[in-house]
Amino acid sequence: MQSKTMKAVVMIGIAAVLMLVSGQAMAADGKALFATKGCTACHGPDGKAPLMPLYPKLAGQNAPYLVDQLKAFKAQTRKNGQAALMWGQAAQLSDAEMDAIAKYLASVK
Repeated sequence: MQSKTMKAVVMIGIAAVLMLVSGQAMAADGKALFATKGCTACHGPDGKAPLMPLYPKLAGQNAPYLVDQLKAFKAQTRKNGQAALMWGQAAQLSDAEMDAIAKYLASVK
């Protein structure tokens, strides 16, 4: 009986490590996050072609600036313009995801 319990504990541990690693890999892929988190709906597929003129072009922006803006949206301290639209979007992002998305956008020419 202890053997089955021990195997179950080991399997749960392995599963937890695999989930952690896959989560980190996903956070590292800013392009995929930009698409899967819904950013493309307003800012265009590569951050160059916003849906509306008042939405900013994000491609080529400075990564630390983008992270600061995402954090301000998440904290709801940025309240100007269309900020309220971004509050819910930014709320779903972890710091690692914000960094990955910002690095991706900074790399787009």
